[in-house]
Amino acid sequence: MSQMLKSSGSMGAATMASRLLGLVREQVYAHFMGAGAVASAFQFAFTLPNLFRRLLGEGVLSAAFIPIFKAKEKNEGQVAMWRASNAVISGVIAATSMLASIVLIGISVVLACCNLNTEWRLMLELLRVMFPYVILVCLTAIAMGILNARGHFFIPAMGASILNVVMIASVLWLAPHIGKNLETQIFALAVGVLVAGVAQLAFQCPSLRREGYRFEWINPWRDPVVREVARKMTIGSIGVAAFQINVSLTQCMAFGENAPIVSIFAYATRLMELPQGVIGISLATYLLPTLSGLAIEKKYGEFRSTLRQGMSYLIFANLIASILLVVLAKPIVRLVFQHGKFTAMDTDSVSLTLVLLAPGLVAFSMVNILARAFYALDDIMTPMKVSVFCLATNLILTAFLLFAIKMDAAGLALANTITSLFNVSLLMLALRKKLKRLELADLVRQLPPILAAGATAGLEAWIVQAQWDRHLGHATLTLKLGHVFVPALLAGAIYLAITLSAKVRAAQDVIGLAGSRLKWRGRIRIGHADARRARR
Repeated sequence: MSQMLKSSGSMGAATMASRLLGLVREQVYAHFMGAGAVASAFQFAFTLPNLFRRLLGEGVLSAAFIPIFKAKEKNEGQVAMWRASNAVISGVIAATSMLASIVLIGISVVLACCNLNTEWRLMLELLRVMFPYVILVCLTAIAMGILNARGHFFIPAMGASILNVVMIASVLWLAPHIGKNLETQIFALAVGVLVAGVAQLAFQCPSLRREGYRFEWINPWRDPVVREVARKMTIGSIGVAAFQINVSLTQCMAFGENAPIVSIFAYATRLMELPQGVIGISLATYLLPTLSGLAIEKKYGEFRSTLRQGMSYLIFANLIASILLVVLAKPIVRLVFQHGKFTAMDTDSVSLTLVLLAPGLVAFSMVNILARAFYALDDIMTPMKVSVFCLATNLILTAFLLFAIKMDAAGLALANTITSLFNVSLLMLALRKKLKRLELADLVRQLPPILAAGATAGLEAWIVQAQWDRHLGHATLTLKLGHVFVPALLAGAIYLAITLSAKVRAAQDVIGLAGSRLKWRGRIRIGHADARRARR
């Protein structure tokens, strides 16, 4: 059982808590605002500052900074390491404050001078409230990157749970007090985004202080570390986060074509992000500092082995998740979202979108891992070039499916899935060329049993959910829960049994980790019992 699985597993637990709270948040949002034009205005407005969370909190800023941070720690000691951190933090404060000021002034000018329709005006007004979140999320990204580089993964990942709790509270407690119609109450959600950003940043501070960090302003404009991080970020913002950039640009096209498309696609994306975040982002976050350290020490054999192991865990976990999201799309959407202002027609639209988006789950997650490998090798150009091509491909596909075929949100999903497959294929080819060889023979040998197990489990899930729908239906909450979890749990058991019988290493490691955790907890309970007996 690997240290990777233990570390990324603990982070995955924190990420799971965050993603589940994020799902609850989307449930609350769906009940509160449905999937209409107002919901789309908020979702689109939130996409732009949220893009910085995904780019920086889960990608570019950490990817650019962590290798430098690790190099400073190894080669120059902790004084230089903390100075580099303060220089970058000072630069982030200065740059994001300028960016936010420019954007807020620009939005105000557009609102004052342009004749906009209702949807666009509401979207820009919401964006004006939320955009300062960019400053907070960039600082949080640096804090999380530092803690990850120091070997802490659980606490930084838990910060997102704080974010979701505050955003849920903004709907339940703030919205009812600021107006009586949805167009006014929606601004409570925008205020909640800002408060959540403050809470998430504050959550990281005690851990940073325990590590020895103390903030000191350092003029960032001529600092070499800041220049290097800025250079990598400028190029890498496209390389690491093509999916997020694609989402933002395609949502802009969709919002102009038919506003509700944006909220439909956002709900489907949220469901796919649960397994993507728990497995893909957790592994990618662990791999960046680990691979960076191996690259610095020129341990390329161990580099390849670690990367291969991460890829095997990702494929094993996210393949079955992808299959179940496709097979159980409609029962899942009905269970999670269909209440309040979210209608059965909305369920049909979101489930179709999810069916076309979920097949790309493994590829979406793999892009994160492969991009980290390039960053650890100090190569920021290759992911950028690949992503520029994929970004252009996605925009062309989206325009064709949206305007020519009239596929609406399903078109956005299909375009993103196809683009992600291009992206991961090109990154794999480029990485093989860079490392001369990837040594993936062991991984390739294990793919047939994994695929066979996934197909068998998926067929079982489809049969069980169809029979459940025919004979039991989904009239109550209990039946809705059973319609999702009975076929999903049976499919998971079949998938695990087949992969274990085929001696798939990832399956064996997962079971080994679960067994060790149970033994550890058992020893703790026995120890507590012995202590109580001794006291008596």
